[in-house]
Amino acid sequence: MAMLGKRRPPRPASGHSGLARQPSGNGKAAKSAATTSDFSAPLVIERLAHDGRGVSHNPAGKTVFVDQALPGEQVEVAVHITRKRFDEAHVKALMTTSPQRVTPPCSHFGHCGGCDLQHLAVDAQRAHKREVVSELMARQGIPLGEVAAISGHQEGYRRRARLGVKVDAQGSVRLGFRAANSHRLVDIDHCHVLVPALQALIAPLKQLLTELDAPRAVGHIELLATPQATVVLVRQLKEQPQDWQRWQGFADQHQVRLGAWLGRESPSLHWHGAEPALEERFSLSALGVSPHQESAESELVLQFAPGDFLQVNAEVNQKMVSQVVAWLTPAPGMQLLDLFAGMGNFSLPLAAAGASVHAVEGNTAMVERLGTNAALNQLNVSVQQADLNDAIAVKTLLRERSVDALVLDPPRSGAEAICQAVGRHRIPKVAYVSCDPATLARDAAHLVHAGYRVKQVAVADMFLHTAHMETLMLFEYAG
Repeated sequence: MAMLGKRRPPRPASGHSGLARQPSGNGKAAKSAATTSDFSAPLVIERLAHDGRGVSHNPAGKTVFVDQALPGEQVEVAVHITRKRFDEAHVKALMTTSPQRVTPPCSHFGHCGGCDLQHLAVDAQRAHKREVVSELMARQGIPLGEVAAISGHQEGYRRRARLGVKVDAQGSVRLGFRAANSHRLVDIDHCHVLVPALQALIAPLKQLLTELDAPRAVGHIELLATPQATVVLVRQLKEQPQDWQRWQGFADQHQVRLGAWLGRESPSLHWHGAEPALEERFSLSALGVSPHQESAESELVLQFAPGDFLQVNAEVNQKMVSQVVAWLTPAPGMQLLDLFAGMGNFSLPLAAAGASVHAVEGNTAMVERLGTNAALNQLNVSVQQADLNDAIAVKTLLRERSVDALVLDPPRSGAEAICQAVGRHRIPKVAYVSCDPATLARDAAHLVHAGYRVKQVAVADMFLHTAHMETLMLFEYAG
């Protein structure tokens, strides 16, 4: 263990044993991944799959998903994975080019797995996401009318990131993101979607890593930009005092707040200097909220800590909150239930407008954070911890209170237990915020079957240049 994280002498290009490295994983997976074949005739891309890949059919009628291909394009492809029902391929040559194809703004496109839609015009990206939501709802027999769009800046929008660190056998340091569907780390020198304060740290961080005695002791680096501070969090397997001094010098030079998660199984957080106050701030006027008390502050303050859930796109998040506030029109006397409430992203703005909010969250630490934020802003928010995937707990929760409106902001797994139970209570309005349109469509079907109707839909482009999205849907009980 004495060499943990330390630099090792470079390995020779080939070992003395003469044995070739065998593929990792089970035999079936390795065989599938190694399958590569070409079609003699070009394929025509018919549409985009939900994940943004082009969809075509080979001469035998088998479905082929083609990376970075756009509808209407004629392409020569190479199949890199063959499966029973479909193949996965990449473009060898473009025979014709879609008018929606653009030059990707980032030179790492096609290597880094972070932004997989940069070859598609921004307007077309957003149209595709709205079409995905409409198609998934149609499969459930729920026709949608107009789907509104919520969007923000086209670059420099991401305020959080986790950069991987890898030291190869020759001692060269890589800093970056994973390749698509791979554990391979792609070394980057810039990131098109990071906010400028984080973008500026990539090159200095890479240089610092090359100067450490034990770069292998660094697991990853988390970056966070807030109006109050730029934060660098280092994940270290073992404390390295000499290297920690270098990290401290880096923090002082670049005026960032430095923390380190130390240890393997249960890492503890250590700060260089005082722990920074991390806050999300909402302007009430920007949210369309008129404080119901004359003495109320003009903005909300939501405190959080490293590891808490925080939306990566501050601008789009505030627009989403504003949209939910506009849909629910909170006012004094309104009884509102916020489930999967987090640190109060929706609870606090709704309470600031006068609603009496009961906020429920499953994570114990976040429940405490939510209570602190409610007290900090002197708002009428009661807080409860409950397992919102437990059908019995959900039924008890809904039975115990009279509710005028319900907010749902679940994780990717959705809120099926809640949507199965909520129809019995005839809550007039349900605002559902989803990060997975497939589970949203499933849950929407439960609500519609129980007598609800879709009144408003909006797709929020939280993650521009990727196939991910946030979807907001307003349901009203129609009986």
